[in-house]
Amino acid sequence: MSKKLKFQKIYDENYPKVIRLCLGYLSGNEALAQDMAQEVFIKVWQYLKDFRGDSNISTWIYRITVNTCLQELRKKKNKSLKIEIASNEASEVSEIENQFASMYRCIDKLSAENKSIILLELEGLPQKEIAEVIGINHSAVRTRIHRIKDQLSKCVKNE
Repeated sequence: MSKKLKFQKIYDENYPKVIRLCLGYLSGNEALAQDMAQEVFIKVWQYLKDFRGDSNISTWIYRITVNTCLQELRKKKNKSLKIEIASNEASEVSEIENQFASMYRCIDKLSAENKSIILLELEGLPQKEIAEVIGINHSAVRTRIHRIKDQLSKCVKNE
């Protein structure tokens, strides 16, 4: 299989996961999330030849995504990436969208590592794979997920 066809298959299988993860990091900012997803796949294209296969390719791509998004957040630290709903549009926004925005705001308040853990958990990644991506042991991931969910639950209720 040519490099181009191999990359296209990887892209098709992983883009939806990457864009959702980027959306989580970037508080639902779709334009910026699309830019970050593009950056991720540029890196995947550039370094595909270096991928050794020590882990699942999706784990490798998640790691690239996490690092790319964290790098972007550090660059834009002084700029607000929060979802803002104009008062005249507030009546048009459904309750589900409000809850979604509220969850993103709460996720945005987490530490970078906890944000990574919960976004990967929400993505449906197995906890053992999350541990591999983050670089901590599996039992620590289980404990953190429980604590993060409690923290998010309290945050959303107080919004």
